[in-house]
Amino acid sequence: MKHLLLGASALALTVGLTGPVSAQEGEFTLNILHLNDFHSRFGPITSSDSNCDAETDAAGECFGGIARVKTAIEDKRAELEGENVVLLDAGDWFQGSLFYTQYRSEIVSEFSNGLGIDLMAVGNHEFDDGPEELAALLDAIEYPLISGNTNVENEPLLEGRLPGTHVMEIGGEQVGFISALAEDTDETSSPGDNVEFEDVIDSLTAQAEALTAEGINKIIALTHVGFAQDQEIASNVPGVDVVVGGHSHTLLSNTDEGAAGGYPTMINGVDGNEVPVVTAYSYGKYLGDLTVTFDAEGNVTSAEGDPILIDASVEPYEEYVTRLAELEEPLQELMAEVIGTTTAPIEGSREVCRVEECSMGNLVADAILDAASGSGATIAIQNGGGLRASIDEGEITMGEVLTVLPFSNTLATVEISGADVIDALENGVSDIENGAGRFPQVAGLQYSYTLANPVGERISDVMVDEGGEWAPIDEDATYTIVTNNYMRGGGDGYGTFAEGDNPYDFGPPLEQVLADYIAAQGGEYTPYTDGRITIIE
Repeated sequence: MKHLLLGASALALTVGLTGPVSAQEGEFTLNILHLNDFHSRFGPITSSDSNCDAETDAAGECFGGIARVKTAIEDKRAELEGENVVLLDAGDWFQGSLFYTQYRSEIVSEFSNGLGIDLMAVGNHEFDDGPEELAALLDAIEYPLISGNTNVENEPLLEGRLPGTHVMEIGGEQVGFISALAEDTDETSSPGDNVEFEDVIDSLTAQAEALTAEGINKIIALTHVGFAQDQEIASNVPGVDVVVGGHSHTLLSNTDEGAAGGYPTMINGVDGNEVPVVTAYSYGKYLGDLTVTFDAEGNVTSAEGDPILIDASVEPYEEYVTRLAELEEPLQELMAEVIGTTTAPIEGSREVCRVEECSMGNLVADAILDAASGSGATIAIQNGGGLRASIDEGEITMGEVLTVLPFSNTLATVEISGADVIDALENGVSDIENGAGRFPQVAGLQYSYTLANPVGERISDVMVDEGGEWAPIDEDATYTIVTNNYMRGGGDGYGTFAEGDNPYDFGPPLEQVLADYIAAQGGEYTPYTDGRITIIE
């Protein structure tokens, strides 16, 4: 396989994939298979994206899992044998299951190498364990990893290791790839002080110009910025022909009524062309499948496809099933430990918990407030993005809790003014349109927000619990907030927490806090919402 690697401002020729030239002279067709936001969901998932047990999987009610993903890819490659095919990944393999907690980048590199990925963009969660774990991934993977607006030149572990762009020779044609990562990665992850994130549009424009100057007229943006910004890229970056994205876990489909748009979603480009934008949900539930045809000048003349649902009809790849079972053995005892039961499903989906009050948000916020009440905490704020799954009705296992709270975050407190509490809430509702994880799930607190208002002016009616009675928050008073250590340090834009007084990251880990809280309820929990967050239309 030949590749052409480009930094943000330089080209370095290697070679690329081979395949047939299209039947019509000058015409070139490329089949793009793509994944995004796998989040270490190596085992199958339920319809609500929680862990799927063996019994439910055997009943044919589960989706995804690395063994099925492998089969889906191989089946599609066999179907397209003799055609031009590329497998792209838009990032976020790290974080999201006990497999990652136990094995980190080692399990990611093993299975992602096995899929035969041709190119991957860095996701924000690839920085969750600092530059060290991303460097370990780079040491082990067999495919290129790119991130065009991520400046790592001052980080010794990554310096010179993340090219900005990439070119493959496919079917006798050069296809260029440009890349970008969400600019707020320093808030949503842990890249350290030596990594900087540059403006997405400006960076991608410079990358596309560099490729165009080299005579490359087929350019694909492989991004991890979210569907909303992917559409901005399509309409504002000259030279971009296709956008393949991730980060927002968006489903695009021509058949699913719940999809955010058609697959592909066509956007009017800056050059007057139509730019197809695609993304394929998350967690290995779908395999993106897009066929794009270019004319001799590199213009897209057609783009069609639909994501492939990886359901029980897809036979798991047997070698992966066996290997996963080996890796799972040390985890079984911990994952299978029953910590309680729930009388109904606990809603933890990102579609709900990043927009409004959800029962998982209430459970976690209540649990951390209960755990820190002895330290004087009266308000809990938990980021919706820290809740990674729902829990189905019935027994609750430690494995499910670890799937909901996979980040190894610990309990943390900080003292801030009432005015700063309001400022923190404003931050939390400042990027709802993009499904940002900063949305505040709360306890000991009530608030309203108006999405139609400008950012910074959305929060109203903030009330605090004073001895069992609700009272308006006192902007001049000091409140002890309990949250997680990530947010306490300023993560997800909560700078008011990082600047607060008497910060204390004292633990224990949130998963243990949650397990202890459920046990303290007698082991049986009934999920609920009570109107602590109100949306004003």
